Amino acid sequence: MWVSNSAKCLSFGVGCQIEKDHVQCIAAGWKPWAIAPQVRSSGKSYACASEKVDVIMARKEDQLKRIIDTGVVAIVRVDSSEQLVDVVRAIADGGVTCVEVTMTTPNALQVISDTAQRFGEDVLIGVGSVLDAETARMAILAGAQFVVGPTLNHEVIAMCRRYSKVVMPGTFTPTEIVEAWQSGADLVKVFPASLGGPELISALKGPLPQILLVPTGGVTAENAGEFILAGAAAVAAGTSLVSKELVKNKDFKGLTERAGRFATAIAKAREKH
Repeated sequence: MWVSNSAKCLSFGVGCQIEKDHVQCIAAGWKPWAIAPQVRSSGKSYACASEKVDVIMARKEDQLKRIIDTGVVAIVRVDSSEQLVDVVRAIADGGVTCVEVTMTTPNALQVISDTAQRFGEDVLIGVGSVLDAETARMAILAGAQFVVGPTLNHEVIAMCRRYSKVVMPGTFTPTEIVEAWQSGADLVKVFPASLGGPELISALKGPLPQILLVPTGGVTAENAGEFILAGAAAVAAGTSLVSKELVKNKDFKGLTERAGRFATAIAKAREKH
């Protein structure tokens, strides 16, 4: 573990690793190996420089922009870190560099940690199927850069805002969507989008043009562009992108091709938008 109980960050209240005259900050957007200058200490507690908070906030905005610019989040469920590395590399080669690792994945926190360290800035690793604030915090400390939930949970949103992480709660009705946005969601997941299709997103964007919607469930390479044209900020796709069969057969070329079809569909739709 890279968390040391011998140091405490005064700014964020989590463990930090002392490295000579520096403190290794592990929260609020800093990667486990990033070194932040030590500016104040008292006993075994340390505070990161106040100006770093602005950098952290900018980092969150960059991550939000990356999700929107990429246009598609790949929802991945695998059995091991080794398997995930191969899958992530394959879909990243196809142009999809935002990956949601669900908490239903065996040993999910270790998988997230291993993968986040392996890919660094090349791929944005997030966590999905988060049902409570405790799980959100553990995933963030493991290296997740964004948090997705199947339902609307205000405590999860509050936890993500505490750590300056992009949060995307799950909703379906207009009331839930507005409630999530008012609570501080950066993106609002509309699930299951298969029940209404692109027409649902178009209808929701009429009275709610300010809310960034991410349809999930029933999104394919064939209709991803339609969702974008309907007003979606991005889409999220699971088995239609990361096929269980392709993963089982280690058909990574097939995964790259699928990711490429999604990326192309998003790009073409935005050219028309």
